[in-house]
Amino acid sequence: MKAINVSFKYPACQDNVLKNINLSVKPGDFVAIVGNNGSGKSTLCKAFNGLIPKSIAGRFEGQIIIDGQDIVDLTVGQVAKKVGYVYQDFENQIVRPKVLDDASYACLNYGMVDYLERGEKALKQVKLDDKKDENVWELSGGQTHLLALAGALSLSPDILILDEPIAQLDPLRADIIYEILKELNQKYKKTIVVIEHSTEYIAQYCNRVILMKDGQILWDEETKKALQMVDDLIDSDIFPPQVTRAAKKAMDKGDLKQGLLPINLHEGYEMFRFFSYKPKKRKLLKKNENESIIAIKNVTMAYKTIHDEANVIFSDLNLDIKRGEKIALIGSNGSGKSTLLKMLVGLVKPLKGDIIIEDKSIKDMKIDQLARTISLVYQNPEQMFIMDSIENDISFSSRVRNIEGWEEKLENLIKRFSLTDLRKRDGRLLSGGQMRRASLAIGTALDPKILLLDEPTSNLDIKTRKEVMKLLTEIKDYTETVIIATHDMQLVCEWAERVIVLHQGQVEADGFRDEIFANSEVLEKVGIRPPQIFHLAKSLNKEALVYTIDDFLKDFEVDYER
Repeated sequence: MKAINVSFKYPACQDNVLKNINLSVKPGDFVAIVGNNGSGKSTLCKAFNGLIPKSIAGRFEGQIIIDGQDIVDLTVGQVAKKVGYVYQDFENQIVRPKVLDDASYACLNYGMVDYLERGEKALKQVKLDDKKDENVWELSGGQTHLLALAGALSLSPDILILDEPIAQLDPLRADIIYEILKELNQKYKKTIVVIEHSTEYIAQYCNRVILMKDGQILWDEETKKALQMVDDLIDSDIFPPQVTRAAKKAMDKGDLKQGLLPINLHEGYEMFRFFSYKPKKRKLLKKNENESIIAIKNVTMAYKTIHDEANVIFSDLNLDIKRGEKIALIGSNGSGKSTLLKMLVGLVKPLKGDIIIEDKSIKDMKIDQLARTISLVYQNPEQMFIMDSIENDISFSSRVRNIEGWEEKLENLIKRFSLTDLRKRDGRLLSGGQMRRASLAIGTALDPKILLLDEPTSNLDIKTRKEVMKLLTEIKDYTETVIIATHDMQLVCEWAERVIVLHQGQVEADGFRDEIFANSEVLEKVGIRPPQIFHLAKSLNKEALVYTIDDFLKDFEVDYER
């Protein structure tokens, strides 16, 4: 697969999104394409699978060569047999109600007489063969992602491209995805291309890394060498592995000799094994003694399946949230995090039990009253855009309620969330980080006392993630209580004052950061994975509780007597 002098410009853009790209992906490669949001990663991959220029309008120059053929001489359907693609919004690739129907649909569409056999083979390759007779809506998020992969695999392409394959998955399911990709690469000889932000997975699975910036390829290197280029990656808003960054800082300080940086935990341990744990005192968090603002009392929540059976999410759940708390809600996919947030804003209703907000049952609250008290910012921010511009989306809730001074409120929100240059833009056409800022503005437009956020940092590069983290810190000035559902353990460690762990419909653990992450039984049972630097510190000293690189370098000192 080759790109030769490839440039591309979308109709609405002034500048090219791709600029004279030259790239060759060899058979059997496992390649990661990295870069900041807007660098052109997804556009390049859509050129590789024929959507550009076949289905997506724009000015295309250069050549894409697949299996020795120019892509302009192939139909999109012909390209699909050579290049399988799993999109970031993979749910949109699911078109049939049953698992096997969906996995074999592409082959049926091509008129292949053995379409069912091909679908079954693809399901076996992604470890979903035991689910073939189930309904797709009964699958977990990770299983649905694998089903989208099976649909692409059924056509037997030699090349597979996946856009952010683990962005919304817990660590256990992310591991499953990458282990399957590893097997497809090594056992079935598939060439794999991933667009990925997680350099820790890149270090473990990929043999090459391609760095893109401003529509160009800055470099294309083997993984070990690529992850040594810390400054380049950070300048392009990519986090190298934490052990790599820790070693780089230690070398810059003179605590380690200059040399090759570690890229995984084993290499990190070997480099830091002469360091001793001498923890520094830190400010201790105090238990919030404020009055309750949310009380969940004996709540049972279940969805009915197509067989009229109850899929129980919560069973007699009890939870008390104090006014002013900053809470991280964590747990594996399917643990009920998003369902809990939706219950709190009245989008779904429990079968039994009650939810009390500010001493009043939400059963007795009108929708308008509830919306002024509590607001939810969705996991997919584009779902919050219903108007033709950001300013109309932000002002909508105030305008329809005839709230006095809504114009002034709009201007304050536009300024607060740095949206001045974007106010006339359609929110659905913004970058990921811009969408996040705009969705936060919409979510806080009615000055809710309680703000709920579902996975606010997923799919984001360093720069955008830092912007969101800054906004989350600033939110405390105008929103009393914030609850975030997330898989981002670094966000949990840096921001949360209280951590609630959900597992199989119950609260498995509830407490301060140290109480949760020091409990190995809970971590293993629920599948929680603390940041890599936490594991490095634990490998050096079992008593260590370290969550950031800076704290690691403060708490561990060179000890040449060891």
